[in-house]
Amino acid sequence: MSESIERLLKNPVSFLTDAGPDEDIAISSRIRLARNLAGKPFPVAADLDLRREICDEVAKAAAQSGALGCPECFQFDPEEMDAIDREILFERRLASRDFLARAGGTRLLVRDDESSSVMINEEDHLRIQTLRPGFQLDTVWKIIDRLDSELAKQLDFAFDDRLGFLTSCPTNVGTGMRASVMLHLPGLVLTGQIGPTIQGVNKLNLAVRGIYGEGTDNRGSLYQVSNQSTLGESEEQIIDRLNSVISQLIAHEKEARRTLLERDQYGLLDYVGRSYGILRHSYKLSSEEAIKSLSGLRVGVDMGLFNSVGIRKVNELFIAIGAAHLQKSAGRELSPAERDICRAALCREKLKHS
Repeated sequence: MSESIERLLKNPVSFLTDAGPDEDIAISSRIRLARNLAGKPFPVAADLDLRREICDEVAKAAAQSGALGCPECFQFDPEEMDAIDREILFERRLASRDFLARAGGTRLLVRDDESSSVMINEEDHLRIQTLRPGFQLDTVWKIIDRLDSELAKQLDFAFDDRLGFLTSCPTNVGTGMRASVMLHLPGLVLTGQIGPTIQGVNKLNLAVRGIYGEGTDNRGSLYQVSNQSTLGESEEQIIDRLNSVISQLIAHEKEARRTLLERDQYGLLDYVGRSYGILRHSYKLSSEEAIKSLSGLRVGVDMGLFNSVGIRKVNELFIAIGAAHLQKSAGRELSPAERDICRAALCREKLKHS
């Protein structure tokens, strides 16, 4: 299992390192589909033996269908992994906290470029995910719809003609789809518009969450906007509605950045410069301060204020500064104080020629 993690860590994180539409504001687009096998208890009601049988059945179906590039895809059994390796999967947005905390009978299948994955026996038997850079929900939907169809040829999904796909949580019944876009909105934050903006989005029956989804805070001006309802609309209708709102948010963010540049140029330059200075010259750096500073640096890069720092380098640092990635790189468990020292050293090293 550790060999798979080592191989995974050699990968560039495709949703951060590949180019994507509107990537100056839209970090990534993601769709998850909840699916369950017909005639079998949901994971919460299934015993360990049955959950393991389901893992084998889904893995076999993925291999036979060619979905995710299996059998050459990554396969992870969290029960056999240590805490740091499990956290690696979370930091790379491949697995949820709930999934990694479950007591056995789970498995994670990941395409070799990390663009698509399947959590087996999280809240539902399958949580299928596709994640791509920038704002491209339509493309992500085409990819995950094809993946879902490939698996459906091998597996009998629980489906009701009236309700749609049956899921463990009633809020996912219907399409079983959660579509989201991760947005970087420092302009709206700095101009004081983010509060009213979030309230307006919530009134449209969309959710606004933090960098790692439900229950997380909005560090670094990063906001994840997703649909809340899955019943009563088709997948295309949900995506069209989300596309419309995201397009407006991107336009508002661009206008907010223009306003800052026109009305408070030195305030903006000071914000970007201080962020860069912290990353370039600190010797102890907490996770929260690093994310906030990377957010400020990213604004400067997006607005053409840096010639020697690219957006890919900034994006990669958002992952590399994670506690698990730092400890994996160090080859040992680190105390919080040691992680702060290693995090600062990493940022200095990556930005030393900028």
